[in-house]
Amino acid sequence: MPDWKPPAPYRSYAPDEQPPLTSPEYGSTRLRSPRQPLVALPQGLTELTGPVLGTDRVGPLDHDLTRQHDGEPQGERIEVFGRVLDGDGRPVRDTLVEVWQTNAAGRYLHAGDRHPAPLDPNFTGAGRAMTDGEGRYRFVTIKPGAYPWRNHHNAWRPAHIHFSLFGHAFTQRLVTQMYFPNDPLFVQDPIFNSVRDPAARQRLVAAFDLDATTPEWSLAYRFDIVLRGREATPMEDA
Repeated sequence: MPDWKPPAPYRSYAPDEQPPLTSPEYGSTRLRSPRQPLVALPQGLTELTGPVLGTDRVGPLDHDLTRQHDGEPQGERIEVFGRVLDGDGRPVRDTLVEVWQTNAAGRYLHAGDRHPAPLDPNFTGAGRAMTDGEGRYRFVTIKPGAYPWRNHHNAWRPAHIHFSLFGHAFTQRLVTQMYFPNDPLFVQDPIFNSVRDPAARQRLVAAFDLDATTPEWSLAYRFDIVLRGREATPMEDA
């Protein structure tokens, strides 16, 4: 195998590359983060045998959040695409990627969202897709709006999209958030800033990609997700 190269040595996360379970500036973590050291549970029959997540769980319009209703949603149409990679840069194939977000006005379609922004009858704000053989995924959606969340005085969440990635079972799940470049709300957001390392924090920010836009239709943002290693995307552990 003349083209074989040894894998890069694995390096575990540095302390500031992943958000801590408890972040004092993020008020909710004081109530929901564990008080005792975490305990690793051995895998049992449920974790090893199912449920299996695959292409049969994904509908033909699940990746296009703008075509799931009879009419067009309001807002700026965007495409979000990228690759899911392991720590050595290899594609992670056949992975279920799910997203959820607010509409263009900054409102979730959720009973707990009391923000007095309007709901959009043509936008649910949730989608799913499978990565292909090169680890690629793609969503068509609406750029989400910022919203207030009462964590501190005049607190606003920057525009973001939540990502959930599954392996082949429900217990193999990672969750993160994607942000948009140059958002002025970054400086006051304790969730974004719970990742203390600036380089790791920047891996949560998508890159605008003019070449990937669809002319006269949508803008495009690239967001690659690395699951582990030196360039791992920060994930939510709590």
